[in-house]
Amino acid sequence: MEPFDSLLILVADFLGEHLYEGIFFAAIIETIIPPIPTLVIFPTAGFLASQQGISLLGVIPMIILGATGATIGTSAIYLIALKLGRTVLLRYLKNFRISEKKLERVEIWFEKYGDKAVLIGRMVPLMREMISVPAGLLKMKIPKFILFTFIGSCIWSSITILAGYYFGEAMGLTV
Repeated sequence: MEPFDSLLILVADFLGEHLYEGIFFAAIIETIIPPIPTLVIFPTAGFLASQQGISLLGVIPMIILGATGATIGTSAIYLIALKLGRTVLLRYLKNFRISEKKLERVEIWFEKYGDKAVLIGRMVPLMREMISVPAGLLKMKIPKFILFTFIGSCIWSSITILAGYYFGEAMGLTV
């Protein structure tokens, strides 16, 4: 069995028993440890919700829990970038193949788009986790960061969870 298949089965088994908690904790973990993508977790959770007969109203807490978990996780990265600073952070980012040149490009993009960069960045795969770094390094105000992160994460959670939910509805299967 392929590693991705094993991950999907593990995620589906856990979410099947702990749907709401699973969304919350997966969102926190995904923002801090990027190998666990919400593009696997959130649609799977939406699909399982439809298969378990959960109504659309029951999906709303899943969306909010996903956004809250993502906001908590990404705020931790923001605070690390804010406290450690550029020099120390660059030493660690090299382990993830992020050079000073790449970081400079992200900082320039962030300065150009400002607060909107966080909102938009939370909806773009791969950038979702990284947008916290320039926000922290460039000392974006914490309340704005949290607000824009939460709004962007709500949009992302809504799109991905509802995609899985409506796919499950279209399949017409129930567990």
